[in-house]
Amino acid sequence: MDKLNKPAILVVDMLNDFVYGALTCERGKAIVPATAKLLEAAREKGVPVIFCNDAHIKDIDRELALWGDHAIAGTPGAEVIAELKPTERDYVVPKRRYSGFFQTDLDILLRELGIKTVVMTGLHTHMCVRHTSADAYSLGYDVVVAKEATDSFTEEDYISGLAYLKTCYGADAYTNEEIIAML
Repeated sequence: MDKLNKPAILVVDMLNDFVYGALTCERGKAIVPATAKLLEAAREKGVPVIFCNDAHIKDIDRELALWGDHAIAGTPGAEVIAELKPTERDYVVPKRRYSGFFQTDLDILLRELGIKTVVMTGLHTHMCVRHTSADAYSLGYDVVVAKEATDSFTEEDYISGLAYLKTCYGADAYTNEEIIAML
């Protein structure tokens, strides 16, 4: 692939509660520098950066029954980690389910920006990245995965997540260097 077709970077759940708090993912800490580098390159090239963030309603949202309280809207745990803080040019889409598309305005935002390809970053390749990718694919977007800027709780979950994205959605995974060259 020479160039990505009208890309945007989607940053999934790089929140305090996922990286440092209630649902800490030690492997998530390791992808922060690579994610920051990719976001910086995208911004320099004028590629939109969109944060898809859990913003749950306490005692209401279904996921809380499975995972316990995390990323409760309006709390520090639901904020993007300081190392990746959104800029004034970035977009933030709150979500209450695994997918960044489910009953959010992500699709209309991408369409109004003229986006054709979503570059997936964040946590977790086998859960929220997977469900967001599924909806992106179903809505007609090309899906690309940033290998160095995604991860999961375990290596097995990460690898199985990447394999699923490739098999089901044709999502190719690339290094930051490869993605930056294609932006």
